Amino acid sequence: MARIIAVANQKGGVGKTTTAVNLAAALAAAKRKVLLVDFDPQGNATMASGINKRDIRASGCEVLLEEMEIAAAIVPTDAHYDLLPGNGDLTAAELKLMDALAREHRLKEVLAKIAADYHTILIDCPPSLNLLTLNALTAADGVLIPVQCEYFALEGLSSLLDTIKAVRHRLNPQLEIEGLLRTMYDVRNNLGNEVSAQLTQHFGDKVLRSIIPRNVRLAEAPSHGQPIHLYDRSSRGAIAYIGLAGEVIRRERGLPRSAPPDPVDDIESPVHGDSGPTLKAPAANHQE
Repeated sequence: MARIIAVANQKGGVGKTTTAVNLAAALAAAKRKVLLVDFDPQGNATMASGINKRDIRASGCEVLLEEMEIAAAIVPTDAHYDLLPGNGDLTAAELKLMDALAREHRLKEVLAKIAADYHTILIDCPPSLNLLTLNALTAADGVLIPVQCEYFALEGLSSLLDTIKAVRHRLNPQLEIEGLLRTMYDVRNNLGNEVSAQLTQHFGDKVLRSIIPRNVRLAEAPSHGQPIHLYDRSSRGAIAYIGLAGEVIRRERGLPRSAPPDPVDDIESPVHGDSGPTLKAPAANHQE
């Protein structure tokens, strides 16, 4: 039975879709059967997988509205993972489901039909806490949260964590946090080091050891419709996602984590207030 992981953060521009696509490719390269569900109406994960969202004959919309079986809507990709495409029709599906019974469980019911065919199912969620995101969290076993190592890294994170708690209480008691993934990381940037240290201090081992660096090749890959594994497998971005795939597999198997020491372990972290994690203002000079 597949482990279902929702890749979610209501703050846009944190590397959510990049992570969903490249983690899917890296897991597929590790000989695992992977399904990527593009649940974002923007359809970026579909395009980054080399599938034109304007030419698809069916998307998650038809599947959610029970107009088509999920197996018929899934398409293969050149990176050897399967894709349930997404496009703007998902917005229409969300509106039509507003008055449906058990509307938050629709994706869970759909994925149950094909879960036995995969090792891992990744869901790329929209950058908002809407009905689509609630469906993804209800269907998921875990939530992977990309967090950009910049000043407003925790903006929206508290709301997402509150939503996860609410979903666990009302809809999905088994839901857990798969991990917080630091993205767009530049070790030369003092602010990035500070944010990383604060995340580690506040969330402990929920912060994944893997770190995704800022990488030009990683940013270029989506415009070519390829995961970084196909676009430039020797790049720092590709190596980072291979490491992330290994960490996800180890966590799934309950094995000890194996990774280099965290580069921010010795950096002093600020004191957090009662309201939860906060970030101090950056120093005047960010570059070392």
